[in-house]
Amino acid sequence: MTTQLAQQRHIDAILSYADNSSSVNLSPGDELIGRSWKRCIDEYGLDPSQPRRARIVTQQTLREHQDSVDEFLNVARSGVEQLYSNIAKLGYVLLLTDHRGITVQYLGDRRHDQRLRKAGLYLGADWSEQYAGTCAVGTCIQEQQALTCHRVDHFDATHINLTCTSAPILDPMGNLLAVLDISALDSPNARNSQTFALHLTQLYARMIEDAYFLRRYRKQVIFRCDASREFVQVNGQYLFAIDEEGRVEAANTAGRSLMLSPGSDNGIEPRPDLTSLFECELRDIWSIPYDHDDQIKAFRHSTSGRTFFAALIQPRVRLPATSTKAALAAEEHVPQLDALAADDPVMRRTLGLAKRLRNKDVGLLILGETGTGKEVLARAIHAASHRSRRAFVAVNCAAIPESLIESELFGYVSGAFTGARTRGMRGLIQQADGGTLFLDEIGDMPFQLQTRLLRVLAEGEILPVGSDSPVKVNCRVMAATHQDLGQLIEQGSFRADLYYRLNGATLRLPSLSQRADRQHVIKQVLANRIEQDGLPAVRIRADAMSALLAYSWPGNIRQLDNALAFAEATCDNGEITVNDLPEECLCEQVLSVVEADDDSDDASPLLEALMEHQWNVSEVARFYGVSRPTIYRWMQHQGIQHARFLGKPKKER
Repeated sequence: MTTQLAQQRHIDAILSYADNSSSVNLSPGDELIGRSWKRCIDEYGLDPSQPRRARIVTQQTLREHQDSVDEFLNVARSGVEQLYSNIAKLGYVLLLTDHRGITVQYLGDRRHDQRLRKAGLYLGADWSEQYAGTCAVGTCIQEQQALTCHRVDHFDATHINLTCTSAPILDPMGNLLAVLDISALDSPNARNSQTFALHLTQLYARMIEDAYFLRRYRKQVIFRCDASREFVQVNGQYLFAIDEEGRVEAANTAGRSLMLSPGSDNGIEPRPDLTSLFECELRDIWSIPYDHDDQIKAFRHSTSGRTFFAALIQPRVRLPATSTKAALAAEEHVPQLDALAADDPVMRRTLGLAKRLRNKDVGLLILGETGTGKEVLARAIHAASHRSRRAFVAVNCAAIPESLIESELFGYVSGAFTGARTRGMRGLIQQADGGTLFLDEIGDMPFQLQTRLLRVLAEGEILPVGSDSPVKVNCRVMAATHQDLGQLIEQGSFRADLYYRLNGATLRLPSLSQRADRQHVIKQVLANRIEQDGLPAVRIRADAMSALLAYSWPGNIRQLDNALAFAEATCDNGEITVNDLPEECLCEQVLSVVEADDDSDDASPLLEALMEHQWNVSEVARFYGVSRPTIYRWMQHQGIQHARFLGKPKKER
């Protein structure tokens, strides 16, 4: 097909689309191209049958446009040159336009200057939609989104050999600042050939936008966060310029997406408070550079509940810290409590409250799933309190038989019942006198006993079984449960007045799978086990850590402790690898494939692997990424006998 004929067909297609007299095969999903064609005809009065020559503004006009974005051009230059170096050999040119569509920076192959200038792919070219019609730059300006305008997407028939991809660059207020575009004079017919070009252009547009943001707010503190802890320092996606009170002065495009608020006209609350945006305290923000060696801290987004990892970018000229900021950053250090978490936002809030209440004689109710460490937290609070020199007495209300729980809690006098000790017995509550009484699984306490416990808490005295004289006790009571006490109250199985007496304050523990500091917890649990059992030092290799971090841990920290105990016992050379972990921590798909029954006469994959590795079980375990005990279990399951002699191994049937 000749160029002239192709252009005429394109003109006919646009006119037909505008008249709705026939359907036009637009690019899949590109309704915005259709909207642009409509604007060109209905609003701008452009005629597709009258192509326009490329408009190149005068040098004076170009300088005026460049001067208006001078600071931005200084920042963008490096990104523009880097992008061009990646695309030049593919035949692309690069255009950077201002918000009006005038090309203020251009990089291209000088050998094709004449063709490029004629096509408008040149410095000073006007690519506004009002003049050039549907095109990547002009339509990007109108639609405020990245797009590819490929060949016949263009309104002007003389542009149907071009492929152009553009992405918007916004200023810190969300207004269009510039458009980044890469274009080629000749391109393949397939539009999907430009998919990578679109991603690459968007990537560099974001990089340039963020670099300009950091430049604009270089004299302010930047709160930089990302969903990945590893990348937040080098490529944090979300940027917030904040003042001394933690209020957001400005944010980049990604940051503004986290500030969306249904209650305001434009969806974004004016100058939102970072502490409400991430459910934290001002102290948590200013202490980021001091709390951890990597100067990163986890925060939880108040709307989505997602976890983000944040770092602070300090002004190049360090501003003198105010006394308020210094005081906020210097949170009280309580070793017993600080050891329980790193930077998980929920744990940070829980431990902060625990620090403030550790010496207050108010009841504490600790809530969390089974195995999350409720008793560990209670013991840490006791150890950090002024009661630490007296006893910490833990009572599992679900473990004591109902027939004995009253005598266990309140004690008894001599001869109180058949089988009682001759001298009687001090109950657990009395043993906790001066210290802390921890009532675990309080939701399982019998209803009748709840009444007596309420009296103890209200009057500060107990009545041993068989005694007529009450005994004064002074102990702090903490309770814990994984149950919903509110629901138990509605069902009539738990006293509301006891609940309010116990619940002077509530401390919530997240499940292990929800914690942002899982890696810290894993290392700490292993370190505690090594210290308690007097074991040699053991390290966790990266493949094992990846598997541990990926596992859901339905049994929480208690299950983690058991898994690490198993791994420590089976590992070699003081290093836990993925092969040493319990099989439930590994990929279920691998297990199901290898464990499948092999009813054929052919050798099973497991037997083949054993033969290939000369019956070295450790090598086979590494091959499948499981532990050695798992390989032995698979062998037993499939009836495979270990080869103890040379010759062909056998499989039992």
